[in-house]
Amino acid sequence: MTGRLNGKVAIVTGGGQGIGQGIATAFAKAGAKVLITGRTPDKLAATVATLKTSGGDAAWIAGTAGVRADAEAAVAKAAELFGGIDILVNNAQTSRPGTTFEDHDDELLALTLGSGLYGTFHHMQAVLPHMKEKGGSIINFGSYEGIHGGAGFAAYAATKEAIRGLSRTAARELGKYKIRVNVVCPAALSPIAVKWMEDFPEEAEKVMNLVALGHLGDCENDIAPAVLFLASEDSRFVTGQTINVDGGQMML
Repeated sequence: MTGRLNGKVAIVTGGGQGIGQGIATAFAKAGAKVLITGRTPDKLAATVATLKTSGGDAAWIAGTAGVRADAEAAVAKAAELFGGIDILVNNAQTSRPGTTFEDHDDELLALTLGSGLYGTFHHMQAVLPHMKEKGGSIINFGSYEGIHGGAGFAAYAATKEAIRGLSRTAARELGKYKIRVNVVCPAALSPIAVKWMEDFPEEAEKVMNLVALGHLGDCENDIAPAVLFLASEDSRFVTGQTINVDGGQMML
């Protein structure tokens, strides 16, 4: 495959399903060599098999995003297999939506912050030695719930806003190395979103009423193209920004 990412190497965390899978698919079609990570080997293996069947160059490694050793192992495997790292997509995130602020406990905080903020931090630090040599693009994930303040999302919202703050600081510090850092806030029809809509139909209806285009985005065809733009040279003068890919759910 050849395209906008021809010859580039990308790591996509949480790549076995949903948004991560859509991004990995789009990247492979654009010519990138892709390593996906996640906690479920069966999903990762199935995704890689599909990418290879379509002519993509891909591999997987299982691990927990918030564990530094697992992040370092993923980066080491990508560098060993493909010869370097040009793009990092920190998509992995575990949460428990629908829990009120009053009912949050340390277990939920650790789960949400660990998979999101810590996972993003660990992977960014792990790829830095590779990207400092020739530049690169890091795409992290924020959320409408963080910016807007969605009820039942306290730990998740805090995590996503922390990631946005980290991303701006990293963009400021790493620009001298030609490393760009940006954030995408998606509204995607992912498996997690579908489950939330089923569990909390009244809240889901309120959210859907805010989406100007009237529907959530397809992971590969609506969300991934924006991430592909940020990963490619088309966005070479874009860093430190948050891009909302949400069908008009949030208008700034």
